Amino acid sequence: MPANLLNLPSYQVTSVADTEHDYHVHASIRQAPTACVYCQSDNLVGFGRREQLVRDLPMHGRRVGIYVDTRRMQCRGCNRTFSEPLPDADEARAMTRRLVDWIGKQAVKRTFSSIAEEVGVVEGTIRLIFKDYVDALERTIRFETPKWMGIDEIHLIRPRCVITNIQNNTIVDMLINRNKDTVAKYLFKLPERNKVQYVAMDMWTPYRAAVEAVLPNARIVIDKFHVVRMANDAMEKVRKSLRAELTPKQRRGLMHDRFVLLKRERELTDQERLNLDGWCKNYPLLGEAYRLKEGFFAIYDADTAVQAMQRYDAWYRSITPETHTAYADLIRAWSNWLPYIISYFDHPITNAYTESLNSLIRVMNRVGRGYSFDALRAKMLFSEGLHKHTLSRPKFERKQREPKRVEDAITARSVPDDAMGRHLFIAPPPTQRIERSTQAPKNYGVDISTLARWVELGEI
Repeated sequence: MPANLLNLPSYQVTSVADTEHDYHVHASIRQAPTACVYCQSDNLVGFGRREQLVRDLPMHGRRVGIYVDTRRMQCRGCNRTFSEPLPDADEARAMTRRLVDWIGKQAVKRTFSSIAEEVGVVEGTIRLIFKDYVDALERTIRFETPKWMGIDEIHLIRPRCVITNIQNNTIVDMLINRNKDTVAKYLFKLPERNKVQYVAMDMWTPYRAAVEAVLPNARIVIDKFHVVRMANDAMEKVRKSLRAELTPKQRRGLMHDRFVLLKRERELTDQERLNLDGWCKNYPLLGEAYRLKEGFFAIYDADTAVQAMQRYDAWYRSITPETHTAYADLIRAWSNWLPYIISYFDHPITNAYTESLNSLIRVMNRVGRGYSFDALRAKMLFSEGLHKHTLSRPKFERKQREPKRVEDAITARSVPDDAMGRHLFIAPPPTQRIERSTQAPKNYGVDISTLARWVELGEI
């Protein structure tokens, strides 16, 4: 039997039995203990043997169990008995350390049940190993504090706060809820939190309160999507209330009206433009709602904040009494959040990448059949190969000089020899190698584009 079957030098393999799904490897420890584990005395005597089962990495698609014939020893110094320590075994579990490390890394990308089946343990063991692995990663992996931060939420049983770096399009963290205290505590613990310049968010008061309390120098920008969506919602109120009063025959005349009305006027096809013109003539209230929706969207086409305010004032004065109720929520939101909405026109940043995370997170949650929040967060943040690393500023490297022509080099580097009537050629100095930058790259978090690609390919 080859001694290196397990590739564990501390063990001597004595026999191997295999079944359809498992390898049963019997082994013994090569080096007997030389000192008591309690008092370090070397006065030891044998006290019997005991067989212990240690699980190891799967081989050839089969689970591996190592049956170790361990010695029991008695110390004459302290009169205590102990079993010899198992080399390369995890202290907390009956597994090799390499198996524990492998399970931790695999659990970030795969479901717990699939790993449990492959290794031959219960799913609860995989969860505990995964938790310890993530705790270790939390202590070692640190993401750069974003200069442009995005704050949004996703609903998984309850709303969960998502923090992103919208300058680098990466995920920074997920919080268990979106309460003010939770968000404020997270922001307070950020290293160099004063470097945050802009924070894009939706119109959720706890977010604003947390940012203003902890990041007073950061400029809050309300995400454009959340504002213009309210204009679409207002138009939908008018459309639905109108359809509720129509006969079935009249409703058929408004076939696919929702999709046409949600489009920008400049994006309509000729057929859609013709249909819309007919609807607006037959139902003037619907045409008025569409006109107001388009007018509000045009506010975000402004080049400056002053121009945007002028367009809003003109839009507000054009609202008719019949449509005022439908657009009341939008008017109220604009008034309450005006300084933060207008900030967009000075700093046009959005939470578009943050919003795109929702579908990705939901897909991962469905694949895992409802992960716990901690498990889902860890899979999003700590999957190997997803992080975006870059140097903040590469080390300055001097430009290489262009080589001279051969004739010029000979002329410039030669010395006449009067005695011999010849030239003695002096070789140019060897090219000096410039050392590359040794600055540690910064980790900006999980790249959203890479995460999307991995989800599509089923690699996570």
